[in-house]
Amino acid sequence: MVENILGTRLVSLVSPCSKHYSAISKHNMIDLKTINRALEQLEEERKIPRAELVGAIENALAAAYKKEYGKKGQIIRAHFDTDNGQFTFEQIKIVVDETTVRMPEEGEEIEEDVRDVGTREELNEGEEILIRFNPEHHILLEDAKKIKKSVKLGDELVFPLETKEDYGRIAAQTAKQVIIQKIREAERGSILGEFKDKENQIVSGFVQREERGVVYIDLGRTVAILPYEEQVPNERYITGARIKAYLYEVSENPRGVTLKLSRSHPKFLEKLFETEVPEIISGVVEIKAIAREAGSRSKIAVASNEANVDPVGSCVGQKGIRVSTIMNELSGEKIDIIPWSADIEKFISSALLPAKVLKIEINEEAKEASVEVDKNELSLAIGKAGQNVRLAAKLVGYRIDIRGMGGETVEEVLNPEESMEEPKEEDETK
Repeated sequence: MVENILGTRLVSLVSPCSKHYSAISKHNMIDLKTINRALEQLEEERKIPRAELVGAIENALAAAYKKEYGKKGQIIRAHFDTDNGQFTFEQIKIVVDETTVRMPEEGEEIEEDVRDVGTREELNEGEEILIRFNPEHHILLEDAKKIKKSVKLGDELVFPLETKEDYGRIAAQTAKQVIIQKIREAERGSILGEFKDKENQIVSGFVQREERGVVYIDLGRTVAILPYEEQVPNERYITGARIKAYLYEVSENPRGVTLKLSRSHPKFLEKLFETEVPEIISGVVEIKAIAREAGSRSKIAVASNEANVDPVGSCVGQKGIRVSTIMNELSGEKIDIIPWSADIEKFISSALLPAKVLKIEINEEAKEASVEVDKNELSLAIGKAGQNVRLAAKLVGYRIDIRGMGGETVEEVLNPEESMEEPKEEDETK
């Protein structure tokens, strides 16, 4: 890993036992060519800004210096010049007075974190907790004014420190750990920023592996997960195969950035249509509703914002090329594209296609519809295992009761919010 290489180079920078030590001990210089090459590689491959990488090096140098030569409470900063390879150290002191710090009593030991160790219960009611004065961390205002007349409370005064060359092994290892940690933090922030912008969009990558039902997708800079619940039933994910999915969650946790993908969510179908149908992106055609049973069949209702544009024809494409492309991406999932209508009776009739509706009775308050079809088309209206009427009910958000003329009755009950349901939480034990 490049960060390990840079960390190792940094160890050579601060370790007196290094084979490179003789090259830096006299003139406080380092192997700039190696360091700059590592910085360029990290910036290019990991998309981490160079300034953040240099900052990580400076933090590492400061941590190594403090571990070897620092005192309790000191604020030490390092400056690394990538042009000439020189590095310098300085101590920072905060300007305070008796109103902002508590002066230690005689013989009182100063704590490492310079914060008052007393509890609120030990203080009188309404009394403010003050930071204990530490001469290595603070400087009194009256003394600070002798150095800089314009100084104010809270300002920082900078004191140059002697540059040390004989760092020990422990300090060198500390520096390496700091540089690796800082680079990883910078990379995490870079990844989070990049993919946060892609949240609720389609991303593509390669199938890396499958473990306990969860598929891991390599997106280049990081790996995302396709939970079991967000996969399409009976769809196979072959290692190395290219795959598209809907990025529905980007989150950060102590272990890094987590990206969750879905191929079964209705929004995945919506984004595929946005990709294939320019009229949708331009706003001429609008997707009004989607009902989907991933891997089997979907219904999508579309409307046009221009009278001379056919919304269904735009989504189907010439000779069906647009919808066919989407169906191929979904492993052959059937897609019914119907015109949306503000007239609920007309909308329900379209949603139940290919069956022809003879009569509809609507109860808008209860969101229920009683539909009558020819008894010869009852099975067509219902669909295989009730799929057609089930999807129609999800699409329109109504409970649908279908009757054959003088024949049997079938009911389909739906919570209207289910039509665009959110992804489920994955069970990683599967």
